[in-house]
Amino acid sequence: MIGTLPKLVGSTYRLVALDGSPHPVLDAPYESIDAAEAAAQRWCSGQGRDLSIEQRGIGLEVQTSCGAWRTIGYPQVCLRDGGEPFSVH
Repeated sequence: MIGTLPKLVGSTYRLVALDGSPHPVLDAPYESIDAAEAAAQRWCSGQGRDLSIEQRGIGLEVQTSCGAWRTIGYPQVCLRDGGEPFSVH
């Protein structure tokens, strides 16, 4: 879970590669942080499991009111070996 990050009403989220480019598999709009978290966790524990950390790492972005994207965290489960809990920092 995110913890102290506020859940913005009506916000759109997306998952990106660590370099900020659209994620090659998970590039889609998500209606909530929870939905984006779940997609990232499933992919990192499944299809992305055997990739290097650089290839498996994911950034979580939120769309601002002016349409720009801002990174709000990095799912830790995708940056570590094994199935550790999801956390955004």
